[in-house]
Amino acid sequence: MSLRLRLTLLYSTFMGGILLIFGASVYLLVNVILLNQVDTTLAAVAHDITKVTKVNSVGELSVVRLPPLDMTSTAYVQVWGLNGNLAATSPGIGSLTKPLDPTGLKTQSPIYRDSQLDGAHLRVLSVPLVLGERLIGTLQVGAGLGVVDATQGNLLSMMALVAVIGVLTTGLGSWVILGRALSPLEDITEAVDQINRADDLSRRIPHQDGSEDEIGELVISFNQTLERLESLFTSQQRFLADVSHELRTPLTVIKGNVDLMRRIKEADEESLGSIDQEAGRLTRLVGGLLMLAQAESGKLALNMKPVELDLLLTEVFTEMCVLAGSKVKVHLNDIDQVIVNGDRDRLKQVLLNLVSNAIQYTPQGGDVFLSMSKIGEQARIIIRDTGPGIPLEDLPHIFDRFYRAEKSRTRSVSSGFGLGLSIANWIVEHHGGQIKVESKEGKGTTFVIWLTTAK
Repeated sequence: MSLRLRLTLLYSTFMGGILLIFGASVYLLVNVILLNQVDTTLAAVAHDITKVTKVNSVGELSVVRLPPLDMTSTAYVQVWGLNGNLAATSPGIGSLTKPLDPTGLKTQSPIYRDSQLDGAHLRVLSVPLVLGERLIGTLQVGAGLGVVDATQGNLLSMMALVAVIGVLTTGLGSWVILGRALSPLEDITEAVDQINRADDLSRRIPHQDGSEDEIGELVISFNQTLERLESLFTSQQRFLADVSHELRTPLTVIKGNVDLMRRIKEADEESLGSIDQEAGRLTRLVGGLLMLAQAESGKLALNMKPVELDLLLTEVFTEMCVLAGSKVKVHLNDIDQVIVNGDRDRLKQVLLNLVSNAIQYTPQGGDVFLSMSKIGEQARIIIRDTGPGIPLEDLPHIFDRFYRAEKSRTRSVSSGFGLGLSIANWIVEHHGGQIKVESKEGKGTTFVIWLTTAK
């Protein structure tokens, strides 16, 4: 069963329920009003009769006169004595000798009852006639309920007709309105089917500007999801292409050197060295990829402990001075004592990566500056070089996997794979910090790491 049909049935049922409750309320109200009018008439007739009723010297009914009113033309009157004799009747009752309401003759107080007499539906008021504290007879005043019954029947038929028309109108209107309201869902379904058949994530679901209802929000959210899926799919394709490219180069070098040694039929030291170097590159690539995979899957655990950042930076400075040798001068500027909660090995990995990059891309005779200061409740580590800088268009992408700003130039043997900054950024973010970069071509690059200090 379609959503449109289910909602149509639901709305029709709901409307039917409302009409049923409303109709029942109107029916009961009209019934009460009509019966109250009849009861008022009967009470007035009974009151006028009891005023002119007389008894004899022994306390029995002797004279009963009907009031000189037109009320008795619409009412039937009987006066019964204690011995069951009919003392008086109204002219319109004819030769009827049966009580209008047999049960009412036994009443000790005025009572209204519905009665069936020879197929006629009557409303009967039975009033006991009392002299002092002694019962001397019973007055019964009745009126036919034929008009009331007819009115109730007509009202019931009319309400049933209105209910049927209302339910049918509601169902038809709901079907038409829901068809228009749910038509965007059909467009969504059709667009999704086309995307699935064509495997084209670049397609979007048409959206009317200004549509701010729930379906419009669904279309916007779905298009955003498609955009993200397209971005992830494109990123995955680019990632696979980059991995394939990075693997192809060292494998080609290894295969070429192996073929060379087979041709010359002896182990060549230069070829073995090249094979060893490329095998090391493959090991670093696989290690970096494995670490990123563990990080993104949440399986890379961080051993969080208090870390003295000043000692860690000093340790990195000492090691990087050896790496820089005579090519670059590494300077350690102002440094404050700072303690943070973090994984010491991972934080050192970040610092080593950033400083080694600075040394690698700084030309002969250049400088690399390290400094750390405590600003409020945060530690700020600055790593600045005097290298060629990073082009403006490359800055937004330097933390992307396999992205290298020097991709257009011939890479050196010591070139990385574009994974180091991605790993560093992940580590810093999962320490509750952030990495910022500023660079101008020809004037060097500055990386700034912000970490929250321990309390």
